[in-house]
Amino acid sequence: MVNNKARPYILVTNDDGISAPGIHALIMELKKVADIIVVAPSTEKSAVGHAITLSDPLRVDNFEKGDDWKGFSVSGTPADCVKIAVCSLLDKKPDLVLSGINLGANTGINVIYSGTVSAATEGAILGIPSIAVSLTTYINPIFEPAAKYAAKMALHLFETGLAEKTLLNINVPNITENEIKGVKVTKQGMARFAEKFEKRIDLKNRVYYWLGGSKADLDEPDDVDDKVVENNYISITPIQYDMTNYEVLEELKERIPDLDE
Repeated sequence: MVNNKARPYILVTNDDGISAPGIHALIMELKKVADIIVVAPSTEKSAVGHAITLSDPLRVDNFEKGDDWKGFSVSGTPADCVKIAVCSLLDKKPDLVLSGINLGANTGINVIYSGTVSAATEGAILGIPSIAVSLTTYINPIFEPAAKYAAKMALHLFETGLAEKTLLNINVPNITENEIKGVKVTKQGMARFAEKFEKRIDLKNRVYYWLGGSKADLDEPDDVDDKVVENNYISITPIQYDMTNYEVLEELKERIPDLDE
């Protein structure tokens, strides 16, 4: 167990970009209880998943948010930010990685696409307890409850640690602190978007497509992430990057054909 009288050293990142209001709200709350370093994408990198940059150089620039905080902006993805921070930019390994606060829920199937979750996943891959935090709205965000709970959870993990290969995916309803009913540990649901590509014509008479859609209406149990936040609870889902389906593994060994069959 880590000395709980010390202040944790936290790497803060996101996928909405280093200038996003969500990361600012998170940083201002974390500063009360931790020493922080900010390494985040220079521009929005939503829904890039766990992409990393291989064919282009990464540009790293100093970034200042007035007198409030300083950090580094990176031209790459959220996963790039965590990699380059831990491997090159920082003098010591952080105690925690905290990614967020994302605008929009990262529940259900969305965790596969999420740059916010992928930044935390990269932290877990590097052996660092990691948290992704998302606010379940795109308009009129109320960041304070999510920021406060993220700071509380960060201190908790600093004291207790987290299982290997695991990160915490936290989703917070966009309501005031008094309206939040509580906190629930949840399973990842299967909520997804029913995508629709709208065909359009540009000013040069060329066809292009714009991805849109809406959340598919699924009949899911009340203990999954998406349903819990709909019912005004904070959802905490432990997720892992080991994608092996262990339930199928042994059964599959028994029935696949051999080369000489």
